[in-house]
Parts: sequence; structure tokens; C-alpha cells
Amino acid sequence: MYKFNIALAILFGLALTTSAQTQKKTPVVTLSPATPVPPKIVTPVKKPDSIPSVVRPYKEIITAKAKTSRGIFKVHKVGERYFFEIPDTLLNRELLVVNRISKSASGPRPLMTGYAGDEIAENVIDFEKGPDNRIFLKLVSYNERSSDTTANGLYKAVLNSNLKPIVASFPVKAYGGDTVSKVKTSVIDVTDYLATENEIFYFSPGIKNLLGVGAIQPDKSYIGSISAYPINMELKTVRTYSRGPIGGQPQASTLPVTYELNSSMVLLPKIPMKPRYADSRVGYFAQLYTDFDANPQGIRQTGMMVRWRLEPKDADIEKYKRGELVEPKKPIIYYIDPATPKKWVPYLIAGVNDWQKAFEQAGFKNAIVALPAPVGDSTWSIDDARHNVIVYKPSAVANASGPNVHDPRSGEIMETHINWYHNIMQLVHSWYMIQAGAVDPRARTMKFDDELMGQLIRFVSSHEVGHTLGLLHNFGSSSTVPVEKLRDKAFVEAHGHTPSIMDYARFNYVAQPEDNISESGLFPRIGDYDKWAIQYGYRWLPQYKTADDEKSYLNKLVIDSLSKNKRLFFGSENLFADPRSQSEDLGDNAMLASTYGIKNLKRILPNLITWTKTPEEGYEELGNSYRDVVRQYTQYLGHVIRNFAGTYTTFKSVEQPGAIVEPVPYKTQKEAMKFVTDNFFNTPTWLINKQIADLTGANQVSTISFLQYSVLMRMMGSDIITKLINRETTNPGKNYTAQEYFKDLKMGIWTEIYSKKPISLYRRNLQQYYIANMQKMFVATNEIVMTGQLGGINVYLNPDVTRTDGESLVRAELVALRADIEKAIPTATGMTKTHLKEMVRKINVGLVPKTLVTPTL
Repeated sequence: MYKFNIALAILFGLALTTSAQTQKKTPVVTLSPATPVPPKIVTPVKKPDSIPSVVRPYKEIITAKAKTSRGIFKVHKVGERYFFEIPDTLLNRELLVVNRISKSASGPRPLMTGYAGDEIAENVIDFEKGPDNRIFLKLVSYNERSSDTTANGLYKAVLNSNLKPIVASFPVKAYGGDTVSKVKTSVIDVTDYLATENEIFYFSPGIKNLLGVGAIQPDKSYIGSISAYPINMELKTVRTYSRGPIGGQPQASTLPVTYELNSSMVLLPKIPMKPRYADSRVGYFAQLYTDFDANPQGIRQTGMMVRWRLEPKDADIEKYKRGELVEPKKPIIYYIDPATPKKWVPYLIAGVNDWQKAFEQAGFKNAIVALPAPVGDSTWSIDDARHNVIVYKPSAVANASGPNVHDPRSGEIMETHINWYHNIMQLVHSWYMIQAGAVDPRARTMKFDDELMGQLIRFVSSHEVGHTLGLLHNFGSSSTVPVEKLRDKAFVEAHGHTPSIMDYARFNYVAQPEDNISESGLFPRIGDYDKWAIQYGYRWLPQYKTADDEKSYLNKLVIDSLSKNKRLFFGSENLFADPRSQSEDLGDNAMLASTYGIKNLKRILPNLITWTKTPEEGYEELGNSYRDVVRQYTQYLGHVIRNFAGTYTTFKSVEQPGAIVEPVPYKTQKEAMKFVTDNFFNTPTWLINKQIADLTGANQVSTISFLQYSVLMRMMGSDIITKLINRETTNPGKNYTAQEYFKDLKMGIWTEIYSKKPISLYRRNLQQYYIANMQKMFVATNEIVMTGQLGGINVYLNPDVTRTDGESLVRAELVALRADIEKAIPTATGMTKTHLKEMVRKINVGLVPKTLVTPTL
């Protein structure tokens, strides 16, 4: 099997977080008093010396007044002291600690951070016996591994190089035991450790810095409760901190901040789930580690897929093997936060249950289900790590996210808390009005009816659930659909406009009014790729004992599936040079799809005044919607521009024929240049609407000027020029050369000097930006550029062109352009003549040699 691609591994390793498998409800004894009492503040535990700890009789420590909670282990509260009674059977067992905000502090927050339900730290720990009657709390890492325990194996060497740090030491206060099981126990006092600030049970340093959380204020902090459950323990604390700068910004207030935090300590399975290796042809999050066994003469970065453990019930194993649908031992159950507005609950549930069809392709029925949160059940808590929850957040953030928490040893997902921010509804409203308003009358209002908004919520729910199942974004999925099929009513209503709900292909903006396509052909849905990816990740394969044993079978499955159905293609969101893998795009030809999209924007723009009109309100929504139109237009331009010097990357194993990396064909790049010339260099006057400008104050000259700046900055970036130059040797005679690219740019931007026509203000601005960008190429620089202006977030390197043919090409182009401008000046008049003279002056200044600046590498 083709293993996880190393280049993507680093990015895939930013694994999201999850929640524990649902179990039967077990009554617990809560430790929370009616009114929480702050603990007595004591000096932190001293460094142990050579004097053994004093062990006292059990009944002297755990007195008759103790309040005890029984679960993963016993938790005792005696007065204001908290004791863990840890059985020997749990020593050296890994526990996953997941810390979340239970109740958030008021005040400003960074984007999508600091809300109730947000994860703030995650660690794997274990308790181990130390000398002198002590129990050590150790931090466990799985970043480097070896399972070779032979005489000459690396297992011991890897262990010796990865000694677990002791993060806390606890004197054993008493020994106990179970008279039935004969299991001995150690009683430790954890009060002081929980009262101090530490990274195991509270904020990680990075999150603290992001939220502006400063030093702990002990006199305003206390333990609220500790509740034990069969496989987990839930610790709730109230923590007050001094306030620091938020996200590195200047400090706005000196008032403290108070959070209620919840820490879940979950027992990881004694026998880890059989892992499955990640494959860059199928988009799953991966748990990464350095494998010392995979390469006998080196090391390999290995990734395990992040997924739930799904197995048939023992009684159904033979049925499963025969291909019958069976229910799993433990289905994946999601609960809906009780705080969710009731009218949206059915749609969130539907978004989860829509995945049932995908799991049927993996052999399981009723494998995934959503339920309303139990009402009046004191044993159910939204913070309980056994429960997966779609958490409603009354926030202005217009987004949603699907994190998961998984076992780092195997990739097994343990639990998830999906974040659904209230203002996601504003975002989907904007998308739908601008992308579907030309074809769906329901989109032509500022308030959608509940059914339409509910269906929009449903698709967002499905997408985020997909992430919690382990699936990555598949930005390449939509590129497998011919653009004209997006206008085919029968096809698109049967198959959808993209094969994957995990794509960022919001709505079918290609569909035209005359196509009469209904909602089923406009909305995203769980498609062919999603079902296949679930089959790949979740098909139970008991005939293979290890992940290595599965490799050949899974590799053949991928090869056979992709050869039969191109709709199963996966394109990573991190392939920034591949025009097939883009955010918000549709179809297999960005130029044709964008042409249809612009046609619809031209229909929508004149109607915005009517569609956004709200009684007794001003024109703020009109201004917002106009900006949404401009933003959508820039998306279309960005999709096209990605083709210049672009590269198709198709991951393959050695058993698959063909190249992995291929340049975008010459014909496609020429088509992209014609599109930009026709739809952008030629001023998009359809964006100029005097009535909208009069009502909103929008400066449409500035709007178009900013677009010109953004587009030319990207098109004339040295990364495109350098790639075009380099390809002259890698594929001679078949490429769009840098010389031809410059020629086409000039002819598209400087048309008037050859046609002897006046140059408008908009075109003069465009030509100013052209000269400025050409002059930049005489300055040595290496820079990494990130932009969200054109076709989503793009990341690209602008290399130093002064050490390539780029500088000489630019100089030759400017000299030739200067001569052409000088020929046009005698017949020009007015501002056109003034402008052309100034352009000659700027070219002359630009051609003066600059002092070479040595780039910093």
C-alpha cells in the first residue's frame, strides 16, 4: 500500500480532537457540594528527598466521613482534600487527558477560540510506582516507536532515548485493596497538584498565550467536583487568572478572567485497536510517528489513519463475512447539545444520520446515529468523555468545526465535540444567496424560511461529522465532474455537483436559470467518494492480523477502485500548485465554470437592492451583499489563475502507471490567460452600479483597483515566472514559456497603445500596477506569501528572480514596452498622454540598476 505522503504528513499531523465511545449509564456519586468551597491553599509538593513517605492505616486517611465516587478508580473527598485510590491493575496503563473550557470567560476572544466546549490541552499519562512509597505521574509520548524486541532490535534503544518525564510525584498516604478481587491499591492526595497550575489538567502554553491567560490566582480558584465513571474521570474546576495580551495583541484590561474547566481522564484500551496505515490517495487524518522498524537502513515517517473502532457483534461475525449488513458492537452516537434551538435539532440529527448509507458500504447498518440529549438524566453530562456532542455556541463566529480526540497508539477515535457556532447561519445565507440566487427564488431574501435554513444546517452538520469520522477535506473531488454535467438536470440531481461532502464546493453556481435544477442538484451531499472512503477506512478485515498484513490488499483496492471510477479521486487542500484541488471551485474546467458563475453574478447584482431590503432598516445588508458578490468574483479569478505554471499531483504507488507530477497543459494555460483578459483586464464594468454606490457609499473605483492589485501581484509573482522558466528544460517545446506569458500579459493590459484609443481610469490603474510589479523583479528577495483574496487561502513562495533569466526577461519587456508607449504618445491626448509619459518615466527609473540585496535564506 502507498503509505502516507511525507510532504503532507506534517500538515496531516495537525490532528483534530474527539470524545469517548458511548457506554451504559452508570450511577455515580457526585463530589460537588451544593456550594463549592475553595480548597485550602498549601505550599506545592516539595521535591522528594531520601526519607521514605509515611504510610498510615487506610481508615486514618479515608475516614468514615469520606464521600466516595466509584468508577475507573475510587475518588475520595475527605473535608477539602481529594484522594485518588489507584489499583495496581491501573499502574502503567495509559490514560488520555482531554481538557476543555466548560464555561467561558466573558470578553474578547480570538477567532473560534475560547468558547465553552473548546479543547485547551491533550496529554497521555500513566501512574507508575516509584521508590520510597511514591506514585509518579508520567507524560507519555508516541512520537518515536519500534516494536522490534529481538536481541539486536531497536525497541530498547528507542525507549532509552524517550524516557518519560516525571511531571508529578505523590507520597502514598495509605495502601488499600479489594477483598474480592485481591487487587491492591495506593491512596494519594492530589489536592495540592490540582490546585497549582499545570499543563496536564489545564491550559496548554499555546492556548494560554492565545487567550491572554496569565498567572493563576489561587485565592479565586477552586475544585468544583470530581466524578468517576467506568472508563473515565471528570474533573471540574473554577480557575481565575490574571489577564495578559490576547493573541499577542496589546493588553486591553487588567481585570482577571475566570473559566470553568473540565478535564476528562479516559482509560485507553489495554489492547490498542489494530491500526491502518494512512494513504495519500484516501483523505484521512493521521497520527504520525517516526518508525524505526519500517526501513532497515533508515527511518520512516509513518501515519496511522484516525478512525473509530467498528467491529461486528460476536454473533454476527459470520454474517458480516458473508456480506450481510450487521450492526456494530458499539455504534457511533452523537448527542445534540440541550442548549441548541429546538427547531434546528432535527436538521442536525439528519446531518449525522445521512452517513448511515456510507457505513453500509463498509458492511454496517445503524453504525452512526444522532439523538437529542437526555432530559432530566443526572448521570448524563455534556462534558462526560463517553459522549459525543454537537455543541451549540451562541457566538458571532460564522463557522463550525469537527475536531476529534484519538488514541495516539493506534489512531482510534475516542470521542468528539463538534462546534456549531450560531452565526454559521449568516455564512450559509450569504453563500446561498450569491451562489444560488439566480436559480432559486427562495434565496432572494434576507430571511430564509426555516426549511431552507434547516437544510443548509444539515449539510454543514454532515461536513463536520465527516471530519469527526477522520476524513480530511477533499478539494479535488469537484474536479472530476465535467462542467456541462453541472447543467444537466437529470445528472446533477441524481449524483450531486461534487462526489464529496468533504469538498469545499458549496453550491452549484454553474447551474443557469433555464436549466430548472432543483435543490437536490444545488446542495452538497454525501457522495461516491465519501462512501468509498468510509469503506476503505472502516471495512473490518479480521483475516489480517496487523496493519502490515493489510497493505497489499488495501493497495490493490485503491488501484482497482480508482481505475474504475475517477469520481473517487482525492485532492488534498495542501496541494497549492494543483488547480484541481481548490476551495470553492466546481467542475473540470475553471474557465468555463467561472464564465457561468459570472453570468449568474451579473443577474444577481442588479437585484440586490430589492433582495436585501428590510423594513425599518438601512442599507447595511446591501453593502454586505455587494461585497459578497465581489468576493465570489475574486474566487472565480483565483480558480483560473491557479492554472498558470500549475502542477497536477496525483499520488500513486509503484504499481500504478503514469507520472505523479505533470504540468498544466499549454492549451489550458492559454485558455486561462484569455479568460483573465476578457473578464478582468477588460474592466468588469458590470461591478459598477451607481445606485448601490449611492446607497452604501461603496467606492467602486477602489474596489476594482484593489482587485487589480491582488490579481497582478499573484500573476506577476516570481514563483510563476520562475516555474515557467524552469519548465523550458524539463519539457521543451510543450510548455507555456515565460516569454509568451509576458507577451500575453502585455497585449491584454496595454491594448490601447496599439489601437490608439483613450485609456480609462480603471485601465490606467491596471497599467500602473503592471509597471510596479515588473520593477519588483529587479530586487532580490525570497518571501513566503499567504493570501485569502483569490480562490481561498493560497500559500506560495516568491523566489529570488535576480539570479535567473527572469530579470533579463523583465528588462527586455520593459525596454520593448517603453518603445511602444513612446510611439503612442504623439497621437494621445488628455489624461491618456499624461499617463503614458509618466509610465515612460517610471520605466526609466525602474531600469536603473539596483544594489543587489543578498537574500536571507
